[in-house]
Amino acid sequence: MPVSDYVFWTAVVLMATASLYFGPRIRSNRVAMQWGLDGKPTWSAPKALGLWGLVAFALAVRWLIWALATYAPDRVHGADVAVLLFSVIVTAAHLFTLRTAARNG
Repeated sequence: MPVSDYVFWTAVVLMATASLYFGPRIRSNRVAMQWGLDGKPTWSAPKALGLWGLVAFALAVRWLIWALATYAPDRVHGADVAVLLFSVIVTAAHLFTLRTAARNG
Protein backbone atom coordinates (compact mmCIF):
# COMPACT_ATOMS: atom_id res chain seq x y z
CA MET A 1 0.00 0.00 0.00
CA PRO A 2 1.45 3.42 -0.94
CA VAL A 3 2.23 6.03 1.71
CA SER A 4 -0.58 8.19 0.33
CA ASP A 5 -3.11 5.53 1.31
CA TYR A 6 -1.77 5.41 4.86
CA VAL A 7 -2.10 9.18 5.03
CA PHE A 8 -5.59 9.03 3.54
CA TRP A 9 -6.93 6.43 5.98
CA THR A 10 -5.31 8.27 8.89
CA ALA A 11 -7.06 11.42 7.68
CA VAL A 12 -10.43 9.62 7.48
CA VAL A 13 -10.01 8.33 11.04
CA LEU A 14 -9.01 11.81 12.21
CA MET A 15 -12.03 13.41 10.51
CA ALA A 16 -14.41 10.81 11.96
CA THR A 17 -12.91 11.25 15.42
CA ALA A 18 -13.24 15.03 15.11
CA SER A 19 -16.88 14.66 14.06
CA LEU A 20 -17.59 12.48 17.08
CA TYR A 21 -15.73 14.87 19.37
CA PHE A 22 -17.21 18.12 18.09
CA GLY A 23 -20.74 16.79 17.46
CA PRO A 24 -21.97 17.25 21.05
CA ARG A 25 -20.08 20.54 21.37
CA ILE A 26 -21.92 22.16 18.44
CA ARG A 27 -25.15 23.50 19.92
CA SER A 28 -26.64 24.88 16.71
CA ASN A 29 -28.70 22.80 14.28
CA ARG A 30 -26.71 24.31 11.38
CA VAL A 31 -22.98 24.55 10.71
CA ALA A 32 -21.36 27.40 8.76
CA MET A 33 -19.59 25.83 5.79
CA GLN A 34 -18.05 28.85 4.04
CA TRP A 35 -17.01 32.33 5.09
CA GLY A 36 -16.76 35.53 3.12
CA LEU A 37 -13.84 37.94 3.10
CA ASP A 38 -15.57 39.88 5.86
CA GLY A 39 -15.37 36.82 8.15
CA LYS A 40 -19.11 36.18 8.16
CA PRO A 41 -20.64 32.86 7.06
CA THR A 42 -21.97 32.87 3.51
CA TRP A 43 -23.89 29.60 3.78
CA SER A 44 -24.57 26.87 6.28
CA ALA A 45 -25.61 23.22 6.22
CA PRO A 46 -27.56 20.98 8.59
CA LYS A 47 -25.44 19.77 11.50
CA ALA A 48 -25.30 16.14 10.30
CA LEU A 49 -24.08 17.21 6.87
CA GLY A 50 -21.50 19.51 8.43
CA LEU A 51 -20.22 16.70 10.63
CA TRP A 52 -20.19 13.83 8.13
CA GLY A 53 -20.52 15.30 4.65
CA LEU A 54 -16.82 15.95 4.15
CA VAL A 55 -15.93 12.47 5.37
CA ALA A 56 -18.30 10.97 2.79
CA PHE A 57 -16.94 13.34 0.13
CA ALA A 58 -13.36 12.27 0.88
CA LEU A 59 -14.28 8.61 0.60
CA ALA A 60 -16.11 9.25 -2.69
CA VAL A 61 -13.16 11.14 -4.19
CA ARG A 62 -10.73 8.41 -3.11
CA TRP A 63 -13.00 5.75 -4.64
CA LEU A 64 -13.13 7.76 -7.88
CA ILE A 65 -9.34 8.05 -8.00
CA TRP A 66 -9.00 4.31 -7.36
CA ALA A 67 -11.55 3.47 -10.06
CA LEU A 68 -9.83 5.68 -12.62
CA ALA A 69 -6.39 4.33 -11.73
CA THR A 70 -7.69 0.77 -12.03
CA TYR A 71 -9.83 1.00 -15.16
CA ALA A 72 -8.18 3.88 -17.05
CA PRO A 73 -4.58 3.98 -15.83
CA ASP A 74 -3.35 5.77 -18.95
CA ARG A 75 -5.46 8.80 -17.96
CA VAL A 76 -4.24 9.01 -14.35
CA HIS A 77 -0.96 10.74 -13.57
CA GLY A 78 0.35 11.49 -10.07
CA ALA A 79 -2.51 9.84 -8.21
CA ASP A 80 -0.39 9.24 -5.10
CA VAL A 81 0.57 12.90 -4.81
CA ALA A 82 -3.03 13.95 -5.43
CA VAL A 83 -4.34 11.61 -2.71
CA LEU A 84 -1.71 12.83 -0.29
CA LEU A 85 -2.44 16.53 -0.86
CA PHE A 86 -6.20 15.96 -0.93
CA SER A 87 -6.03 14.11 2.41
CA VAL A 88 -4.13 16.91 4.13
CA ILE A 89 -6.26 19.72 2.70
CA VAL A 90 -9.66 18.12 3.32
CA THR A 91 -8.70 17.18 6.89
CA ALA A 92 -7.51 20.69 7.67
CA ALA A 93 -10.71 22.18 6.23
CA HIS A 94 -12.87 19.77 8.21
CA LEU A 95 -11.06 20.47 11.49
CA PHE A 96 -11.26 24.22 10.90
CA THR A 97 -14.98 24.06 10.13
CA LEU A 98 -15.84 21.94 13.16
CA ARG A 99 -13.65 23.93 15.55
CA THR A 100 -15.19 27.17 14.36
CA ALA A 101 -18.73 25.77 14.64
CA ALA A 102 -18.09 24.53 18.17
CA ARG A 103 -16.62 27.87 19.18
CA ASN A 104 -19.49 29.91 17.71
CA GLY A 105 -22.21 27.67 19.00
